[in-house]
Amino acid sequence: MFRILPLIFMVGLAVSASGISCQAMAADKLTVLLEWFVNPDHAPLVIAKEKGYFAEAGLDVELIPPADPAAPPRLVAAKQADIAIHYQPTLFFDHAEGLPLVRFGTLVETPLNTVMTLADGPIKSLKDLKGKKVGFSVAGFEDAMLGAMLKAEGLSTKDVELINVNFALSTSLISGQVDATVGAYRNFELTQMAQEGHKGLAFFPEEHGVPPYDELIFVTHPDLLKDDRLKRFLGAVEKGAIYLTNHPEESWQLFIKAYPDLDNPLNKQAWIDTLPRFAKRPAALDRGRYERFGVFMHDAGLIKSVPKVEDIAVDLY
Repeated sequence: MFRILPLIFMVGLAVSASGISCQAMAADKLTVLLEWFVNPDHAPLVIAKEKGYFAEAGLDVELIPPADPAAPPRLVAAKQADIAIHYQPTLFFDHAEGLPLVRFGTLVETPLNTVMTLADGPIKSLKDLKGKKVGFSVAGFEDAMLGAMLKAEGLSTKDVELINVNFALSTSLISGQVDATVGAYRNFELTQMAQEGHKGLAFFPEEHGVPPYDELIFVTHPDLLKDDRLKRFLGAVEKGAIYLTNHPEESWQLFIKAYPDLDNPLNKQAWIDTLPRFAKRPAALDRGRYERFGVFMHDAGLIKSVPKVEDIAVDLY
């Protein structure tokens, strides 16, 4: 009897420890709303998921493409999701509207937007846009970006005819409906046009009067900033970005294994073109960049006042 009791006690401890261990290993769920359908821009997230980096961080991350691209930040502001991928310029608009959102990480740390024209066309410099038609998709920031780029060349938006082409940027340019477009992505539309036999010529905003900004960022509700899931999430994303840098081809194979429908020449080239643009330190915050961009948005008449950096962006560390 005395020999059996210690055995029972030891078994009880083992079961108890096992229960604690299983409880500790249970992954914390985290919903991430994408800004668009899954594409190479999301590579660090996909790799973090496929390589098990999220799981190692104790996270069960769900990547959710939106039915409405405008919905993710508003859903996060309403606490109906944890994280949204967003655009730095749009974050300033959201803050001005009073949406409770804050940037806590960076995904793509350079602009992707361009002013684009046909390489074999008459537009060889931004000065050549005078009197020409420029297609756009979204009014607001794109107008301001174009205005700043033209101003650097002694022109203004009054010197061009702006035409809403409703997201048909490449086709409107190829068909001759417009002479140039604003808002086309350098890592997608340029390749798309080249593959269709129409080489494009891109002018980069950060080289023509627009301060550099983060194209894609992670935003959350301010009430979640002390949630340790966010730090664990960024740690896994950082691992994904570094693995991408070190193993681009292996990463591509993981990506198309997860999303076989994206295995085509356009996405493969976009993958290559986007690799150097991912943030290798996603948690790091460049306060000066946000301050300068806030001044730019204010001077362009897009927001009434320049927000304090700490009101729209934080470094969790």
